[in-house]
Amino acid sequence: MKLSEKQQVFTENIGKLIAFAYEKEIKLTFGEAHRTQSQGLLNFFGFIVERDGNSIKLSKSRKLSNTLNSLHLNRLAVDFNFFINGKLTYDKSKLIALGEYWESLNPNNKWGGNFKSFLDTPHFEMS
Repeated sequence: MKLSEKQQVFTENIGKLIAFAYEKEIKLTFGEAHRTQSQGLLNFFGFIVERDGNSIKLSKSRKLSNTLNSLHLNRLAVDFNFFINGKLTYDKSKLIALGEYWESLNPNNKWGGNFKSFLDTPHFEMS
C-alpha cells in the first residue's frame, strides 16, 4: 500500500474515533497531529525553542520522544487532549474504550495506552 493510501485509511479511522469519543461524551482537541523533522530532533534530544522578546534560544528540556522515526512524521499518528465534564484527563481507565475502539478499526492501529515500554494515552497510530 502506498503511503498516501495508508494516510487515507488512517484519516478515515481518526474521523470514526472522534465521532466515537463524542458519543461517549469525551471531547477532544488535537495535541500533535503532525511532527516536522526538526521538531522530531528537538523532541528526541530534549530541547525546546523559547522566545524572549525578539530573540529565540534553544533550551534543554526533558526528552519527549524515544525515536527519530516517529509515525507523526508520516502523518500516521496523532495525539489528542481529552476532556470529560470539561476537565482535561489522560487517565487510562477513563480512555480505554477509545483505545479498544481504535485498535478494532484496523489491525495496524495501535493505542499508546497499551504500549509496553511507556504509557502514552494521548497517542493513536497506524503502523
